[in-house]
Amino acid sequence: MAEPTRAAPALLPLDEALERLLAVARERVIADAQTVSTFDALGRVLADPVRSALDVPPADNTSMDGYALRAADVPAAGTVLPVSQRIPAGVVGSALVPGSAARIFTGAQVPAGADAVVMQEQTAALAGEGLGSVRIDVVPQAGQWVRRRGEDVIRGAEVLAAGTRLTPQALGLAASVGAAALAVRRRPRVALFSTGDELVMPGEPLKPGAIYNSNRFTLRGLLQAAGCEVTDLGIVPDDREATRAALRRAAIGHDLILTSGGVSVGEEDHLKPAVEAEGWLHTWGLAIKPGKPLAFGAVRRDSDGGGETLFMGLPGNPVSSFVTFLLTVAPVLRALQGAPAGLPPALMLRADFDWPKPDRRREFLRVRINAAGGLELFPNQSSGVLTSAVWADGLVDNPPGQAIRSGELVRFLPMGALIGN
Repeated sequence: MAEPTRAAPALLPLDEALERLLAVARERVIADAQTVSTFDALGRVLADPVRSALDVPPADNTSMDGYALRAADVPAAGTVLPVSQRIPAGVVGSALVPGSAARIFTGAQVPAGADAVVMQEQTAALAGEGLGSVRIDVVPQAGQWVRRRGEDVIRGAEVLAAGTRLTPQALGLAASVGAAALAVRRRPRVALFSTGDELVMPGEPLKPGAIYNSNRFTLRGLLQAAGCEVTDLGIVPDDREATRAALRRAAIGHDLILTSGGVSVGEEDHLKPAVEAEGWLHTWGLAIKPGKPLAFGAVRRDSDGGGETLFMGLPGNPVSSFVTFLLTVAPVLRALQGAPAGLPPALMLRADFDWPKPDRRREFLRVRINAAGGLELFPNQSSGVLTSAVWADGLVDNPPGQAIRSGELVRFLPMGALIGN
């Protein structure tokens, strides 16, 4: 009698997979905090909020080179006022003499008594005794070209929240409120290795049936871009005991173990039983293309204080590995640091291509923005074509079964936001 046919397991939607992944990661937020110089904090994630120690700007100042004056002293264009003082940036002038103007330069504090600044292009300097005089060629309005005290930040205000990943502009903001040092989360520590006897390193002879290990370079770079400390354990042979030994070694001192390859159902894929023997594991078929197999679990630490190290196993195809990292591993790394962890908001952009035969899975198509502001599609969307990931500057997030016609709006995820969101 023939054996009954088994139904294929249902594919797991990406949103549901992310919910499960992030629920586990948020229970294991890295508690260790470090105080680092604001100069050296680029890419780090704040452990504590940053509050302003002062008003920014600390006093009324001018946003233009020109003349500070009282608007009431210039009832008509062409009014001439004596220049009573000169105020460069960094110098505090004296109170303004009524009926006079002060020569002032961008960023300088507006003197007491002045309520407006007229840009120098709307004036004419006139020779005379002392600092001479100035003709005002417009009728000024009170408050023009004056940046008010606390206009940007009020003393005591939270300017950067805990969980913020520090960008160059965030560092500038922290410095502007007097923060010389910042409390940040310790960088995630990630152990990385690949499995597969077919893998060799660039520079080694490429024997028949072998391929160069591109995933090792791609994933290491992605981890570094995400602000991780990476321990590269190289290529592990297709052997169960060797894989278990690598897992035990990787668990010590790390927050996450990341692998590529070996998570399918082939007879030579030893990673799944090895992780199950050393901890626990879920293997999912994600309803995405490229990508589908994803392994998620944890490996016990026999030393290093016990506990567990999270494990994630990515598919072996280069583009599948790359895209699955962006969609699953990057959010987990953000969650471990206490940062916002979801996928970045999509931009609605015009498709300048047709996609008449969509897949039943949610697709992530490699595209780039063209000179007309639309999206071009890389012609070969195969999961093995790594040139598509280099060429693209983003992904189209296409719902399952949805055809695309040129001119329609589609959901665009910028590559930079996916990598460093």
